[in-house]
Amino acid sequence: MSNILYLSSEVFPLIKTGGLADVAGSLPAALKKAGESVRLMLPAYPDVKKHSTKTKVVATHSYYNLAVTILESRLPGTTVKIWLIDCPAVFDRPGGPYADQDGIAWDDNALRFTIFCHAAVDIALNRLNLGWQPDVVHCNDWQTGLVPALLSLHQQRPACVFTIHNLAYQGNFSAQTFTDLHLPDQLWHLEGVEFYGQFSFMKAGLAYADKINAVSPNYAREILQPEFGYGLDGLLRKRHNDLTGILNGIDEKHWNPGTDELIVQKYNSRSLDKKANNKTALQKSLNLTVDKDIAMIGFVGRLVEQKGLDIILQALDQLMQLPLQLVIQGTGDTHYEIQLAEWASKHPDKLSVTIGYNEKHAHQIEASCDIYLMPSTFEPCGLNQLYSLRYGSLPLVTNVGGLADTVIDANVTNISNKTANGFILEEPTATALLTTIKKSLELYQDKITWKNCQKTAMSFDSSWTASARCYIDLYLQALASQ
Repeated sequence: MSNILYLSSEVFPLIKTGGLADVAGSLPAALKKAGESVRLMLPAYPDVKKHSTKTKVVATHSYYNLAVTILESRLPGTTVKIWLIDCPAVFDRPGGPYADQDGIAWDDNALRFTIFCHAAVDIALNRLNLGWQPDVVHCNDWQTGLVPALLSLHQQRPACVFTIHNLAYQGNFSAQTFTDLHLPDQLWHLEGVEFYGQFSFMKAGLAYADKINAVSPNYAREILQPEFGYGLDGLLRKRHNDLTGILNGIDEKHWNPGTDELIVQKYNSRSLDKKANNKTALQKSLNLTVDKDIAMIGFVGRLVEQKGLDIILQALDQLMQLPLQLVIQGTGDTHYEIQLAEWASKHPDKLSVTIGYNEKHAHQIEASCDIYLMPSTFEPCGLNQLYSLRYGSLPLVTNVGGLADTVIDANVTNISNKTANGFILEEPTATALLTTIKKSLELYQDKITWKNCQKTAMSFDSSWTASARCYIDLYLQALASQ
């Protein structure tokens, strides 16, 4: 058994902007179930404090002359202890974890997450006398990247594992910011935190962690190439012996059509016919034509280029001429939101667009749709295709990242050997998207084959159990490499 300090800038159900929160809300509990001793550490944003119960003060400190209180609570629905870094000067403000209510990044993000990292280092080195010291510190994405760098300056330190959830978001700031934060000069060099003249949190994590992993095996291979490496592929190639890929799991209690309280009709792989009741209920609520036999395509996610919005919009005119309905929920770039809303007003019986995020609506879309649309330009792991497999909603995806690791195309060979569970675009273009959707609509007419594909999809093991074992192995490798 090891002591694991798990660091994340967001954790479901306390605060969420993306998949990182889902992982941080599930993996620590899976690790604890596997016998590890885990503490989860998170900034004390207002929403986090509001949704945390039975908090108690376990330490006080200050960084940059700003008062910091460490609060102890428990992650809702689990027995995992959570330590909240309460620094009101930087975390107590409206908006999200990284940006204000208008989506503009906080101009003091470097300070905010440096404070978070300093607190993590002090806990890791047992300077705050919490009665528990980690053997391994598990860092996630750029907001925690300074921790391996700062710990590297100490001989007696825990091992560090750094997980890349999305290499596109790097936490890059000016060289002056590095100076202003009074960070150790010996970290500033080409092999350290310096990145083309800037100060990079992400590079700090990649350069100094004992072991690195990406959130799918395929993404771990992709980021070694310039196309997906965002300038860090050279460093990652240099460290390829320390880089691995571990596929994310999902919270199978939260995403389970057999027990889901947020959907109209529960169902499982033995009662798939009941799934259509969710579709007709959603059609009624969204004022779409009520027809249980028409193919419904769903999309839940950020309305940004990465999620394939460009090719979706390019294909929409022809898509609206096909026998299908398209249900979209998401928020993101304004120009995508406006265009989708305009298309929905032209085709109210076939296209529903909900701007914003609502957990209940997301579950209802997953339970209602026959096909789940996810034509991402890149996708480190992807969680929505895993939710969709679980709900028997066949994912239609591009062959990138974790999508390539989890979706098996419904071609003749894979259908015959009963491994097909979705559809893969040959290339990320509007033409390929239309071709693949037409192919999926043809297969949808073959009800027996379609149901077989659904059952294959629902049998996919997306639990955290196997992934947690992989992380435990990685922790042991990190400890052995010190």
